[in-house]
Amino acid sequence: MTLDPISDMLTSIRNGQKARLHSVATPASGLKGEIARVMKDAGYITDAVTTTEFPKQLVITLKYSDKAVPAITEIKRISKPGLRKYVSVAQIPAVLDGMGLAILSTSKGVMSGAEAKKAKLGGEIICTVA
Repeated sequence: MTLDPISDMLTSIRNGQKARLHSVATPASGLKGEIARVMKDAGYITDAVTTTEFPKQLVITLKYSDKAVPAITEIKRISKPGLRKYVSVAQIPAVLDGMGLAILSTSKGVMSGAEAKKAKLGGEIICTVA
């Protein structure tokens, strides 16, 4: 039993890239799928697919540059089950001066920090990716 499945997914991605794996698998959930979708849209991963057989797995295909350098250099969980972090629109962090990605859970769904600023929405900051 895991206490924080989102942290487990982020750790799988981090460890998979350190080991130069092509893909990693983690137990599937709707929130994990949405986080992976935002990361895919931002270009940090190649693909994320949920398997159909039981138990469902979220298979994340990792992205590397031509020289086998991982696309993700740092991935950090911000809001944790023991201490939730909520931000307003003005408080959404600019990761690496706008070159990174903040992933937020808003009232309109999971989205990047830039999308949340454009929609003028605050919410729970799930993680940052650089």
